[in-house]
Amino acid sequence: MNILLCVTGGIAAYKACDLVSLARKSGAEVRVAMTPNATRFVDPISFQALSGQAVITDVFQESASGDINHIAWAQWADVVVVAPATANVIGKLAAGLADDAVTTMIMAVPAGIPIIIAPAMNTHMWLNPVVQRNLGWLEDLGRYHRVEPVSKRLACGDEGPGGLADPAAILQRALDEAR
Repeated sequence: MNILLCVTGGIAAYKACDLVSLARKSGAEVRVAMTPNATRFVDPISFQALSGQAVITDVFQESASGDINHIAWAQWADVVVVAPATANVIGKLAAGLADDAVTTMIMAVPAGIPIIIAPAMNTHMWLNPVVQRNLGWLEDLGRYHRVEPVSKRLACGDEGPGGLADPAAILQRALDEAR
């Protein structure tokens, strides 16, 4: 199983490290792409060490093999996981925007490959009708699948929905959708 993990810029980005570890223990190969904001929370070298693969943080990053990374990696994946998925990236995906390594790769994923979205954000952002509309639009396409955030005390101090789901639950959903 080949998992393309797309990490976006929220405080929950550190939990994506656990997701990589769990996926590798399950026998999956994992490649990680990060938005520039994600690199402000977790250094790419952490994901490189955990996955045993280079990490892509820039759409123009050169490949040792000469491949066009965002195309080659999108075609390599059996499943794509966006964790954490910020309101920003969800909005970009819903609008069809591709302006960084993560969104460009996701736009290049072949039809039939499932994309798992694991949102994590402030409760008020999560409950914002625009965020909910954007997620609904994506799910209506039939290839995007949501893993609901959990209710908890968030890093900002608010309590309510918006916490990243447990990495084991995200991995299980990815494995289920890829079959």
